[in-house]
Amino acid sequence: MVPVAGALLESGIDLGPLLPHHLSEVIVGIILMLLVFLVMWKAVVPAFEKLYDERYQRIEGGLNRAEQAEAEAKAALAEYNEQLSSAREEAAKIREEAKNAGAQLLAEAREKATKESDRILASGRAQLEAERTQLMTELRGEIGGLATTLAGKIVGESLADDERANRTVDRFLDELEAAGKTR
Repeated sequence: MVPVAGALLESGIDLGPLLPHHLSEVIVGIILMLLVFLVMWKAVVPAFEKLYDERYQRIEGGLNRAEQAEAEAKAALAEYNEQLSSAREEAAKIREEAKNAGAQLLAEAREKATKESDRILASGRAQLEAERTQLMTELRGEIGGLATTLAGKIVGESLADDERANRTVDRFLDELEAAGKTR
């Protein structure tokens, strides 16, 4: 027996069945422990290392994919914001063009209405002038006839001579017009 084990047994402490009783048991235990250590070192540890490495790669790949997805999301957001900004600018441009077109159409309509109004006024003035001229001619004829009849009665002779009568009527009407203008 091993001197330590013998001393422990003599002291009355019972360590149970695990206590080596011979030196050969200790040596075999050490050899078996080294053998288990070598098997673990050559077979189990590399398997665990491989498992840990695969797990690390999956996690690292997941992080890389997450970073890539985040970058893509940021790029998509930036593109969306750019498109939104572009759409807003386009809408503002369309509104401005519509506003300008409306103002232009309004100006054209006003100009057309003004021209039509001026044309109608000019036509009305021309028609009034023509009617005035016609009325003046008719009035000259009637007044001339009345004036010659009246003048013939006053003078006591017939003013049947057309040329003389026309001169008298024209002079009379000119005097009337001059008198009307001075008022």
